Amino acid sequence: MNESLLLYGLGAGAAAISLPALKARLELSLAKHPSLTGHARLSRRIAALVPGYVYGEDRIFRCDGAPDEVEARRRTGFARLSDLYRTRFARSLALTAEAKEDVSDLQFTAAYRVPFQFSRYVREHLPIGSFLEASDGVQVVDLDGNRFYDLTGSYGVNLFGYDFYKACMAEGAKRSAALGPVLGAYHPALAYNARRLREISGLDEVSFHMSGTEAVMQAVRLARYHTRRSHLVRFCGAYHGWWEAVQPGVGNPVPQPGTYTLREMDERSLRVLSRRRDIACVLVNPLQALHPNSSAPGDGSLVDSGRSARFERERYASWLRLLRNVCTKRGIVLIFDEVFVGFRLAPGGAQEYFGVKADMVTYGKTLGGGFPVGVVCGRRDLMRRFDERRPADICFARGTFNSHPWVMAAMQVFLEKIQTREFESLYEGLDGRWNERADRLNRRLAEACLPVCVANLSSIFTVCYTRPSRYNWMLQYYLRTEGLALSWIGTGRFIFSLDYTDADFDAVCERFVAAARAMERDGWWWSDAGLTNRSIKRRILREMIWKRSPFSSPIASRARR
Repeated sequence: MNESLLLYGLGAGAAAISLPALKARLELSLAKHPSLTGHARLSRRIAALVPGYVYGEDRIFRCDGAPDEVEARRRTGFARLSDLYRTRFARSLALTAEAKEDVSDLQFTAAYRVPFQFSRYVREHLPIGSFLEASDGVQVVDLDGNRFYDLTGSYGVNLFGYDFYKACMAEGAKRSAALGPVLGAYHPALAYNARRLREISGLDEVSFHMSGTEAVMQAVRLARYHTRRSHLVRFCGAYHGWWEAVQPGVGNPVPQPGTYTLREMDERSLRVLSRRRDIACVLVNPLQALHPNSSAPGDGSLVDSGRSARFERERYASWLRLLRNVCTKRGIVLIFDEVFVGFRLAPGGAQEYFGVKADMVTYGKTLGGGFPVGVVCGRRDLMRRFDERRPADICFARGTFNSHPWVMAAMQVFLEKIQTREFESLYEGLDGRWNERADRLNRRLAEACLPVCVANLSSIFTVCYTRPSRYNWMLQYYLRTEGLALSWIGTGRFIFSLDYTDADFDAVCERFVAAARAMERDGWWWSDAGLTNRSIKRRILREMIWKRSPFSSPIASRARR
């Protein structure tokens, strides 16, 4: 009897102890986004199961069940594009093909420019040139002399226009020429830059790094060091560089047990932040305001027309205020990763734009005045890398090219120029100007009855599709023929520089509409009542299951014949 009571007591005690842990685990699970992007471990497992397969030419042009007449139009249009590319872009394509044998980045971007089932055929018949010779205003020029309106923004670097950065680089090189490549000691420009960045960020101290990725790494490391906590929180879909902890799922070969990926703009995430004791910091990329909980919208994953985007400034600002409150109460470091959007939304960045103050801010890209750079600004108590009470306990971070004289001098020129009236005026009515431009393009597309629209966060646009289709990724190729330069992710992101005039933007609209009309004419947006986004995904899932089954093996295929 006594033994039974003892066992019962031990069991009840164990249950009482485990219940809070189970509750915390359940809350964490509910705070994760239901998509694979929100579940790092599961996404890695699923990715390992996805079979690699390619469509034969019989399916390339009618995998959606299009009739013969539509297939014929698609074949004709594709062949015309292929001939045009090989003649108009001959020199650019030749050098790209030569370099691709040696440059792994070119191999990767070529392979993932379109969905993998089409990739091999498209790479063979419709290759893209990756070399440019010059920039001029809002245009770039390739090796064949073709001029394009630039929609790449150099991944966010180009905020004020290429001519502006050429001037910053030239003036910076002149100012730092006497010191040259001396490292370790600082060029005097660094002192000016640090003072200006403190004013801009409203924070106490500054450290300089070699890239935006490194800046985010250091901010997280400092947060962990000072809080003595292990975990960082990132939000589903957000990009914070390519380092380990901020890519816990697909793309990273190593599991990341110190990372929580939660739903953005969700009460359940706030509940997790308010109750867990192991969270050191929360990372916010303000770009996600355009497409919360969704990854960067590249055309390589554009298998249907499910891409969506919508920016609501006050709603996102309200979310950031809630986040700020819970982080303050729990002693969690709130980090704004403004490597991409810094200075694009407002002179004081996202903190000014949304009216929310962070504990640390990271900058990069445009701040270097045309050169690579990363910057961390933070509260004084968070930026210190040592503890005098424990002299052996330090938070180390260095880098050979941190604070390179040429970078610091070009940054100084950048920071001086943006204080002038000429550049301050670019921010006046900024949102209204770019919202009106997006509306103008959408009206043109609607009037032409084309199944395309754009959504924007200030001067950052993404293209969405309004009719179910397997072939939306083809639009990037038509846009290039009309003289629009896109980054390798295609129509997922257009980044306009602020020196675009209304006339420049109208020219982009004309070319965009012409490209979409040509794509419609060639039959790529054919659809019938049975073709839906859900049916497309189901068909692809059936293909994958079949490819992994023993019946799809070469031996089984011969037996069936």
